[in-house]
Amino acid sequence: MSKRNYRTLDKLEENYFREHPEEIEIYLKEIFELYAEDGDSAVLLASLRVIAKVKGISALAKETGMTRQGLQKALSSKGNPRLDNVNAIIRSIGFQLVPQRRV
Repeated sequence: MSKRNYRTLDKLEENYFREHPEEIEIYLKEIFELYAEDGDSAVLLASLRVIAKVKGISALAKETGMTRQGLQKALSSKGNPRLDNVNAIIRSIGFQLVPQRRV
């Protein structure tokens, strides 16, 4: 019997955003809108981890001033990054955190 290698949802998302980088902005907006509604930081961090992998963990770590391990830990499912770390990550991928009035 041969062993099957299944791709995870994270891997599928990562591959999609590598092929469609123009979709990253819409994705980021949606994940932050969902986070504003449900406060599920694990989902937000998992989504940011996908984008970080697309952009390159080592490059982002260097840009944020974090170690590669520190960045991976901050974006892990058990991560609890400080706001300045999240801000640095968002800035390093070309975006900014901006408050928006709830609708």
